[in-house]
Amino acid sequence: MNRGRGRSALRRPRTPSTRKVGLPPGTVLYTGSAHETSHTVDLIVYGPDGCLHRRGIPIEEALLGHDDGRVRWIDVVGLHDAAGLERIGEALGLHALTLEDVASVGQRPKMERYDDYLYLVMRMITSHPTTAATQPLARGATPPRLPALDDEQLSLVLSGSVVVTFQERPGDVLGALRDRLAAGKGRARSLGADYLAYAIVDLVVDHYFHVLEQLSDALEVLESTAFAGARPRLIDDVHVLKRDLLHLRRTIWPTRELLSGLLRDDDDRVTPAVRTYLRDAHDHAVQVLETVELLRETTNSVHEIYLAGLTVRMNEVMKLLTIIATIFIPLTFVVGVYGMNFERMPELTWRWGYGAVWLVMLTSAVSMLFWFRRRGWL
Repeated sequence: MNRGRGRSALRRPRTPSTRKVGLPPGTVLYTGSAHETSHTVDLIVYGPDGCLHRRGIPIEEALLGHDDGRVRWIDVVGLHDAAGLERIGEALGLHALTLEDVASVGQRPKMERYDDYLYLVMRMITSHPTTAATQPLARGATPPRLPALDDEQLSLVLSGSVVVTFQERPGDVLGALRDRLAAGKGRARSLGADYLAYAIVDLVVDHYFHVLEQLSDALEVLESTAFAGARPRLIDDVHVLKRDLLHLRRTIWPTRELLSGLLRDDDDRVTPAVRTYLRDAHDHAVQVLETVELLRETTNSVHEIYLAGLTVRMNEVMKLLTIIATIFIPLTFVVGVYGMNFERMPELTWRWGYGAVWLVMLTSAVSMLFWFRRRGWL
């Protein structure tokens, strides 16, 4: 999967479009980027005896036999077709407000309970590594690019033995789960749809560690470069990194609250066995949040190191200019005295007057340099 745009800044979730202003609640309107391809529906049906994966099928066909005791994972990719989403929602029995949230891709992570299903919203953040340097850069060297981050909304519906996921575009972090289901590894085949919902949420949360690892590596390079000597682009990279970490914090904080809500509520759609696994996912979310806070503090330290380096270099320049100006003060005085246009100046008629003036000025300059050296100012 590679959906990055080659930018160091995070591709942020879109805010609801101004076109929704004044529309009645439950209006399905996609607020993301425009796409030309229609949505697709993939189906994974599994149980203890096997797993079947079908791609590009109608939603009505995906729901056939949904009460046969096996778990069905319906993955809908593409949210721009409002009419198609309404047909899917009608087939699944989804509330109009749920469909509105699915299409409005600027949602924060949350959980909503309906009579027949649970609705979850997650932020699926992926990173695309660049050819960033692993060693401090010399002054004036080309700066490394920060990892390009991409943020996508992932909506999940848990209804009985059916789990439905809605994604904006192809490509996600759930490939490992599909491989486990196909190979029969782990406990997924022997447990219900609530475990599948947990596994999806857990993969999204665990992928945050991968994103933070790449940001941590980039931050380590920036920190080493700041100690080695600030470069012009360093402060730009630090600001981009601070914005990315702030967005991650805003994403992970409600994700932790979402998992806490699943643990606290006595909802029959989540079995006690799966709640044990949800506690582990909640712990992971807490660890991610703590890591983000640590990286934010380190980024602020790099910022302060950069500013301190600028101050030190400015002081060095000012000290050098002050020493030069101090040396030239007596020289300027001598030149100014003998540059006056008086007719009666005895030194002007001396045979060695010109050489004497040069001797006085050179002696003054050398003496001041020697004195500055002894004082440790040079």
